[in-house]
Amino acid sequence: MIHIMADERISFGLFSSSSILFLCCIISSTFAAWPLPYRRYDHRPISSPFCQAGVIPFCPSGEPDNSMPLFNPTDPVEIYALKKPVWQFKFGDLLGKFHIIHDALGIKNVKTGHNYTMEWYELFQLFNCTFPHLLKNDTLQWCNQGATCIYDGIEDKLWHQNGTLAKVATMTGDQFNTFADWVLKDNRTGLFYETWTVESEPGGQMWFDAFDCASWVLRAFDQLGVIGAKFDHSVSLNYTRIHLYSSQPIYLGNETEIFGNKSNAALAKDMINFYKDFQSHVSDEKLVLNLLDALLYIMNRDKFYLYYNSAYWLLPMKKPFASLSYDQVPLPGGGGGEVYHKPHSVWQQEDEYWKAKFGKL
Repeated sequence: MIHIMADERISFGLFSSSSILFLCCIISSTFAAWPLPYRRYDHRPISSPFCQAGVIPFCPSGEPDNSMPLFNPTDPVEIYALKKPVWQFKFGDLLGKFHIIHDALGIKNVKTGHNYTMEWYELFQLFNCTFPHLLKNDTLQWCNQGATCIYDGIEDKLWHQNGTLAKVATMTGDQFNTFADWVLKDNRTGLFYETWTVESEPGGQMWFDAFDCASWVLRAFDQLGVIGAKFDHSVSLNYTRIHLYSSQPIYLGNETEIFGNKSNAALAKDMINFYKDFQSHVSDEKLVLNLLDALLYIMNRDKFYLYYNSAYWLLPMKKPFASLSYDQVPLPGGGGGEVYHKPHSVWQQEDEYWKAKFGKL
């Protein structure tokens, strides 16, 4: 459990005013567009053996890596929105009461009767994607990869009784095969789970967008709309976001720049001390309390160290500090509501941005 103590509040004394001004100048000249584009990669790195899934392994009954089912071009296909509380298999509806919901897609080939479930989620559980492990040598180990899992069948009773199972679109087998190609490419380039939506205030300037199960479903819906799927706009769907609120973020550097540079020793020590307060990775029975405890703890801090695009950022926190939202997002082509999801071409834009600025890995 995380305990909130007034004397544990971290001050900004670590950074001189000139240092902050210098870093802000770097930000304004290098990252002029907000929200910062999510970084795309050209290969998936091998995970550290240290990283373990814990309760259940990732995608235990899924299709082989880099493979997708293919349908006959004229087969009629139905698309289903699937929702259930996070960790429902262990905690039932507990997280559902806080609107912390896992999202997935159901695929049904009407002609053959074959059903599939498709979802994008963390390889090593949510808490591991949100905070790093602090190792004995005072180094940080991130276990934050995410990936697409597709497996046979749709557990109708599970989704219907615990959340949502709703038919949202129809398409042809040929359209599905085009969509399947997009899924594979998205999975090969979008590798790291990002828990937080960071904004200046509720509904204000977005600094960083989340990259999670819900954002994957929204990207998938966008792509389905582009290739011609017909959506049922009578269906209303809400999505979970976990928000942090801060003034304009300050870029600090990547792991080597911070922890491999003696001149940044004070910053590295401060970051280590910050992450020490978020080390409740191992007790499965307390995962829910640990996450909620972490949110409460964040509300009592004046800054937060964010890890995004394999680099660290300083968030000067401001009220209301953190919140959960569960807002409606309309299906493509329906209009109405506030649309948070990005256009279908966003992965192409992000890929071009990172290759132009940083080159290939």
